[in-house]
Amino acid sequence: MTMPKLAEEYEDLRKTVEEFARDVVAPVIGDLYEREEFPYDIVRQMGAMGLFGLPIPEEHGGMGGDYFALCLALEELARVDSSVSITLEAAVSLGAMPIYRFGTDEQRATWLPRLASGEMLGAFGLTEPGGGSDVPGGMRTTAVLDGDEWVINGSKAFITNSGTDITGVVGVAAITGERENGKKEISTILVPSGTPGFTVSKKYSKVGWNCSDTRELSFTDCRVPAANLLGQRGRGYAQFLQTLDEGRIAIAALSVGLAQGCVDECLRYVHERRAFGHPIGHYQAIQFKIADMEVRTHTARLAYHHAAERMLAGEPFKKEAAIAKLVSSNAAMDNARDATQIFGGYGFMNEYPVGRFYRDAKILEIGEGTSEVQRMLIARELGLSSL
Repeated sequence: MTMPKLAEEYEDLRKTVEEFARDVVAPVIGDLYEREEFPYDIVRQMGAMGLFGLPIPEEHGGMGGDYFALCLALEELARVDSSVSITLEAAVSLGAMPIYRFGTDEQRATWLPRLASGEMLGAFGLTEPGGGSDVPGGMRTTAVLDGDEWVINGSKAFITNSGTDITGVVGVAAITGERENGKKEISTILVPSGTPGFTVSKKYSKVGWNCSDTRELSFTDCRVPAANLLGQRGRGYAQFLQTLDEGRIAIAALSVGLAQGCVDECLRYVHERRAFGHPIGHYQAIQFKIADMEVRTHTARLAYHHAAERMLAGEPFKKEAAIAKLVSSNAAMDNARDATQIFGGYGFMNEYPVGRFYRDAKILEIGEGTSEVQRMLIARELGLSSL
């Protein structure tokens, strides 16, 4: 595995998560994936390790690390399985971090210790059934202030971690009024699980991420206290844009993990599989495929490391996050395709990791901003949108 040299504390974390993924996740995840079961025991152990609290300060129950530490953990988990990795990513980046970034002292005290420990999972309710990439234009969910309560009506689609037995809170983006220019005023409201009027549908039947919980949510006269407003009224969309910029670095790290997992599996397999009297790694056609896979992985890793470095330094990183997400998701998809080809018929079997990798890779080019959206953001940051 080729990667930039890490500071000692980061390398120690990486090795710890690498061992956990290899020794705890790998032996059981294939069976869980086949049965489409949420990995509760794995999540419990990840909580005990402190992974859900990596970027959250100690005063809020976290580990006092940073976002790059989270990304390293996501990469190592995704080398073995993306469902486990996306569960961590969504719980921290999309569930806990908005509360840490924008919440009141009371909201932080109420939610962060349990989210940081993994006792509870958080979710992020932005996408709607008819919205997709056009979030403001497609948003129909409303929240009306009635006395000291918000009354929420609408629905959300493709929401990760929204229906597990340990899901505790969902941040919901809703229209709370209209601005003077006629545009929608969008705010974020925290909705605890089990609130009357908040309904969680059955889990989706998905192509991949079979151990990840993904559902549609609906709200029918769902009432929560006015104090559940997250941050300033009307700043919900801006909050989610910041959250998504950070989340794209995390998804890039996950994508690199999947791409690296493809390289790992192929390097093992080409020594074992023989054809025409030689291990298949003897043949240049296979060697070149794996060389290209390694190049993609290494380049994508550099991209997300650079984006994370700018983020932690307080420098603008929107373009770099979009580049990292685009390059990394493409690398994951291309590597999964090549790995499946190298494995031949066995690559089409779910019992082999590369079969799962192939199923899991495509969503990385769609979730948290499609590849087309990333190109749009990069062009905009280059000043091309004003031409």
